[in-house]
Amino acid sequence: MTDPALLDELLLHFRVARFYAREAELLDQRRFAEWLDLLADDIRYWMPLSYNRAHGDWDGEHSRHGRDLNWFDEGKFELAQRVKQIETGLHWAEEPISRTSHLFTNLAAEDLGDGEIAATMRFLVYRNRTETETDFFVGKRHDRLRRADEDFRIAARTIHLDQNVLLAKNLTLFF
Repeated sequence: MTDPALLDELLLHFRVARFYAREAELLDQRRFAEWLDLLADDIRYWMPLSYNRAHGDWDGEHSRHGRDLNWFDEGKFELAQRVKQIETGLHWAEEPISRTSHLFTNLAAEDLGDGEIAATMRFLVYRNRTETETDFFVGKRHDRLRRADEDFRIAARTIHLDQNVLLAKNLTLFF
């Protein structure tokens, strides 16, 4: 006998994974305007800093919202401005434009009710530009997705890089 709850869970996981695969492809193909369409109008796109801490002091591992510095704390307007800047072809850090590969794994999705889904994953983003600039970004993402018709919109994204010192020359890419 098939468990209906398990089938619902598998279907949700499949739909969320398919959504993220499409998102990664849009970013890797530099279809940034289409990527913006995947974002909710009230998105919070946040990347706190990571700190080295003593064993057991896990609460202080990341900067705190509204109290500490962070790499990003943007809404859809700011993200759209970044896209416009990149698409001018005059962005100093993106001329020539980066080549990226967005990979994700360890996806977990939970239906929160009221049309919202909590999704977590691990990611690896590879970036290369010019002949010698190569960067690897590895970390964790915590997203809140909102159902929209037969699809999702990203309502919130928190990005935790595993490195506490940024080795890349810039952070012009999207996670």
